[in-house]
Amino acid sequence: MTLKDKLNASKIPEHVAIIMDGNGRWAAQHGNERFFGHEQGVESVRSVLEGASEIGIKYLTLYAFSTENWSRPKEEVDALMGLLVHAINNETESLKEKNVSLSMIGDFDSLPAEVQEKLNWSIQELKDCTGVRLVLALSYSSKWEITEAVRKIAVEIKDGKLQPEDINKELIDKYLATNGIPDPELLIRTSGETRISNFLLWQVAYSEFYFTPVLWPDFTKESLFEAVYDFQNRERRFGKTSQQIVS
Repeated sequence: MTLKDKLNASKIPEHVAIIMDGNGRWAAQHGNERFFGHEQGVESVRSVLEGASEIGIKYLTLYAFSTENWSRPKEEVDALMGLLVHAINNETESLKEKNVSLSMIGDFDSLPAEVQEKLNWSIQELKDCTGVRLVLALSYSSKWEITEAVRKIAVEIKDGKLQPEDINKELIDKYLATNGIPDPELLIRTSGETRISNFLLWQVAYSEFYFTPVLWPDFTKESLFEAVYDFQNRERRFGKTSQQIVS
C-alpha cells in the first residue's frame, strides 16, 4: 500500500499553504548558482500541484516572494521576476488542461509591469477552471496585509460606512487579501527552518504546522502525501478538551 492509499479521503485538508524554502541551499549543494535552485523549484511546484489534485486539496497557497525578498541582490530579484514570467507563459495551458484556477495575494502594484500583465492574463485564462485553486503569494507579507486591512477599515469608518462596533473577526476577514479563501488547515515549511516568516499570521491561528528538512527542489507530491498523512494523525481540538472532541 502506498502512502497515498493510506490517506483518509474524508480528512483531506481543504487548504494547504507552503513556505517554499531551500532553493539557494539546494543549488549550493549541487555546485550551482542560487538561480539554478529556483529553476528546479518550479519542478516541485508541478509535482505538488499534481499531488494536490490527486487527493482533493481545493486550495494550495505557495509563498513565492515576500515583501522582504525585495531586499535581495537586484540580479537575483530580476532573475526571479523573469522566471515568474517564463513560468506563467509556459504553465498556463497545462494548468487549464488540469482544471487549475489561479489567484494572487500580495502587493500587486509593486510587481514589475510585465509580471502584472502576465498574471492578469493567466488568471483570466483560468477563471473557469473548477479544480485546485493555486494561490501565489507574491510581494506578500502578513504585516503588510494586516496594515492594509486596518487602513481600509479606518477609511470606511471615517466615511461613515462603518462604526467601530462593527469590527469583528468576520469583518477583518473581508478586508484581508485572502477574502473568500478558507484558512489553511495545514502549513508546510521546507528546508528545516521552524518559523513562518511573516506568512498568513492571521489565517494560521489554528493551522497545523509541518516542518521538514527536505529542501524545496527535493519536495515532491510524495512529500506532500507524507505531510497530509501526518496531519491526519493529529488531534485538532480548537481550544476544547480531547474528551469533548470524542463525544
